[in-house]
Amino acid sequence: MASASETGTIRRRGPLATFLVRLFKEKPLGAAGAIIFLLFLFCGIFADFLAPYGMNQISPLNRLKPPSWQHPFGTDNLGRDMLSRCLYGAQLSVIIGFCAAGLATIISVVLGILTGYLGGRFDMISQRFVDAWMSFPDLIILIVVVSVLGPGMPQIIGTLGLLLGIAGSRIIRSAVITVRENMYVHAAQSVGARTPRILWRHILPNVMPPIIVLFTTRVGTVILAESGLSFLGLGVPPPAPTWGGMLSGSGRTFMFQGPWLALAPGLCLTLVVYSTNMFGDALRDLLDPRMRGSR
Repeated sequence: MASASETGTIRRRGPLATFLVRLFKEKPLGAAGAIIFLLFLFCGIFADFLAPYGMNQISPLNRLKPPSWQHPFGTDNLGRDMLSRCLYGAQLSVIIGFCAAGLATIISVVLGILTGYLGGRFDMISQRFVDAWMSFPDLIILIVVVSVLGPGMPQIIGTLGLLLGIAGSRIIRSAVITVRENMYVHAAQSVGARTPRILWRHILPNVMPPIIVLFTTRVGTVILAESGLSFLGLGVPPPAPTWGGMLSGSGRTFMFQGPWLALAPGLCLTLVVYSTNMFGDALRDLLDPRMRGSR
């Protein structure tokens, strides 16, 4: 049996501390993913201070140098430090990932809550539009939009946010349809509460778990999509270093002379996407009451 002091400690834990304890105890892989993702987030935010060299600092005498203490990730064909470029690439990935995932989540929440709560003809028309939108391949839409508007960070953020936001609205809609049948929603309707108040006070707080999970998984999806566009030459234009751009540029051209040119950005991309997916899965299992007790 637990002592009185241990019982008091458990009772004094806040919601965040309780969640963190459950995360590390029940989902260690998800906790590891969260730590890795937070590490890359920290590196992206403070890349200007952590990078030992400038992102485009050229040193012809040090071109294609293998990894060493001076250059832990080696150098590229122009003598630029790969560690510094990967750190600045993390900065761009963090900005694009969070902005596009945030925009996508807002679109999903607004469209999902309105269609799920109002229902009727509005829901039917909206869902047919979502069906038509999802029938087009995302990569084709991205290539067409970027080809017309030109490569750049705002175009990528807007296009990815719209693509993922409309598709993700179905997840929020399903959660809203379940919540709107609860007694407290019917009670609010019976006392004459206005629809905006019901949506804000009763619907939105009770669909926050799928919203949080949706946002975390969208971050990894956006980073991977941006890297794919950069690999095709349609991402953020040079000289800004992006992981996909490094893979398609010097990483592909000098793959045999300097394999670290492809390994460094490829490993960063793999770790970030994998960690966000693991963390998102752990959040889903912990926040969904139906998944409690699963491993």
